[in-house]
Amino acid sequence: MIRPVLRMGNPRLLEVAQAVSVCPSPALDALVADLLDTMRHLDGAGLAAPQIGVSQRVVVFEVKSNPRYPEAAPIPLTVLVNPVITPLADEQVEDWEGCLSVPGLRGRVPRYRHVRYTGTDQFGEPIDRTVSGFHARVVQHECDHLDGILYPRRMHDLEYFGFEGEVAALRAQTEQG
Repeated sequence: MIRPVLRMGNPRLLEVAQAVSVCPSPALDALVADLLDTMRHLDGAGLAAPQIGVSQRVVVFEVKSNPRYPEAAPIPLTVLVNPVITPLADEQVEDWEGCLSVPGLRGRVPRYRHVRYTGTDQFGEPIDRTVSGFHARVVQHECDHLDGILYPRRMHDLEYFGFEGEVAALRAQTEQG
C-alpha cells in the first residue's frame, strides 16, 4: 500500500526509531511491502520506516532505472533491519541529495565515501556489505532517518541548498568542477 510520506517539520521525523525485536514477522513483512510500494511510486532511491510514520529501524533502497537519479549506478534491492554503518575511512565527499521528506529541494551533503553496513533482511538473514560512491551515500542517507536526522542538518553550506529548478545551475557547476 502506498503510504503518505511525512515532510520536514513533522516532529516524528526527529525521533530515534526503535529496534525491531521480532524478525521475521507478518507485521514486518507488511511494513516492508508498504515501504517498497511507496518508494517505487515516488521514484525514490530509498525510504525509511520513520518517513511513513513507523518508529522502526527499517530501511529499503534500490536503484535500477530511476528518473530522479539518471546517472546513478544500480543498487540491488535491499531491505535492511536494525542497520549499523561503519565508515571505512575518514574521507568524505560532498554531493547533491534530495529526499522524499524534503520534496522539491536539493542540497550538497558530505558523506563518507566508503562504508560497511550490517544488519538483517526482513527474514532475519544477515547482511554485511562494503560499499562506496552513490550506494554508500544512499544507505547513509536512509539510516540517518532512523536517528531523526534529515540531510539539511548534515550540510556545511546553505548556499548549496534550494529548490530543484533553482539550483540546477549550481549543480551543473559543481558536477563539472
